[in-house]
Amino acid sequence: MARGGSTNLLYYGDNLPVLREHIRDEVADLIYLDPPFNSNADYNVLFGGNGHSQAQIRAFEDTWHWGSESERCYADVMQHGGRVADMLEAFRRALGDNDMMAYLAMMAVRLIELRRVLKPTGSIYLHCDPKASHYLKILLDSVFGPTNCRNEIIWKRTHAHGSARRYGPVHDVIHYYSKSSQFTWTDPRASHAAGYVDRHFRSVDEASGELFSPITLTGSGVRHGQSGLPWRGIDPTKVGRHWALPGDIIEQLGIEGETTQERLDALDEAGRIYWPGSEDGTPRLKWFVSDLNGVAISDIWTDIPPISARAKERLGYPTQKPLALLERIIGASSLAGQVVLDPFCGCGTAVHAAQKLGRQWIGIDITHLAIGLIEYRLKDAFGISPTVIGAPEDEAGARNLWERDPFQFEAWAVTRLLGIRPNERKTGDRGIDGLGRFYTGRGADGREQYGRIYVSVKGGQNLGPAMVRDFRGVMERERADIGVFICLRQPTRDMVTEAASAGRYREIEGRDIPRIQFYRIADYFAGRRPDLPPTMEESRRRAPQEREEQSRLGI
Repeated sequence: MARGGSTNLLYYGDNLPVLREHIRDEVADLIYLDPPFNSNADYNVLFGGNGHSQAQIRAFEDTWHWGSESERCYADVMQHGGRVADMLEAFRRALGDNDMMAYLAMMAVRLIELRRVLKPTGSIYLHCDPKASHYLKILLDSVFGPTNCRNEIIWKRTHAHGSARRYGPVHDVIHYYSKSSQFTWTDPRASHAAGYVDRHFRSVDEASGELFSPITLTGSGVRHGQSGLPWRGIDPTKVGRHWALPGDIIEQLGIEGETTQERLDALDEAGRIYWPGSEDGTPRLKWFVSDLNGVAISDIWTDIPPISARAKERLGYPTQKPLALLERIIGASSLAGQVVLDPFCGCGTAVHAAQKLGRQWIGIDITHLAIGLIEYRLKDAFGISPTVIGAPEDEAGARNLWERDPFQFEAWAVTRLLGIRPNERKTGDRGIDGLGRFYTGRGADGREQYGRIYVSVKGGQNLGPAMVRDFRGVMERERADIGVFICLRQPTRDMVTEAASAGRYREIEGRDIPRIQFYRIADYFAGRRPDLPPTMEESRRRAPQEREEQSRLGI
């Protein structure tokens, strides 16, 4: 497929071919990526360490262990040439053909593509842990140029963490680069600490009665132009300083003047100069409480906590980042309507934040578990169903996905066919591949109540009534109200009989529906839907909350 410019799309697949085949040059205003490094710790969780998705596990082992895929990535970079090829070659001489080198080759070829799709005014944020951050910074210098390094941000990702014979590792690194010297920057601000005004604003302006803090009107160092000349008998050069006027206050008051001294006169006339009582006191600026516009954010972020175990936004995804973290990054380096790209989008926090802040977005991930969670998340928060490129488009495509990777087939089927959340726990999941909820009314205490739907996906040929009995047993132990079998093949007559024996469920509108149902992939592509209660998922209740927040932000 030719490269296109469409946005608000999810791509299922390896991001390298997706970038090359689908994403045109200079389409993204902001790129955020959190490329996984420790495959054993994280991706065995994602791809299932219990026998599921062996093809997917092997593919990722190729990414993190030197082999044919690493050689291909390395050869691509060498063919590209330039500084990045020189640096990757130096890395290989220093490191050898090991896991780190495989990771760096994988990243180098992708960073080249990411620079291609980034606009000249765009920025890129690469999120990593300290184990590989120094190597990645050198790669970023090679691809984007060291002069375009804007910050190395330290994010405190967890609280106190004990560690044997070393200091507790509690931070991640976020490398922030621009593509050129002209880039989007909104100057984000944080709130002042409690008590800040009381401590620093103690003087009262006689004319307005407003509190102010007298701050310096000079800067360090001697200047030989207008800013170094005396004003009203005060010569800053004598003390090794020069006049340094506050540009934001000058602009706010509409002050004009050809010389520094004329602008100082205008400031004094506007009542913004504080004169100390002594005759030789240096004049200072009256900085009013109303002038405060927040604290400039530094490159050490300790004010965004990790996602707690009970947080509403927690999805159980092992590398999930807080929504507030991505809102800060996207709010700082993009404007409403601009395009945010995340090529390793995982459970979709960047996509969620981009949608919430009124940006367009493109997300790419190699697992249907991740794509499915993002579909669930966008429906849950905003009531929207995104377009997914690379997902099966017919029954033959679904069968092909099952044959290639049963685990990814399960994740796709649960989210695409039923629009509910996949079960991230693939070990000890009791055969439950999806978990849904539906509104059942209000209890005696007036609180809203919800029933539960369990989903089991069966794509193989060995279908039989024992599967239904086992599924029914899990439903009864877990007190699930409705169960759905998603089948690639036609269920047997004995399976249908066994399901019918589970009885029926009366939903809030008074309809009786089968308690255990079968839903074939062919039914989905034919436009038929299972007989389930309306307003499935809490998302239909929660979606207005995010939309109200967007309305408040003027989006």
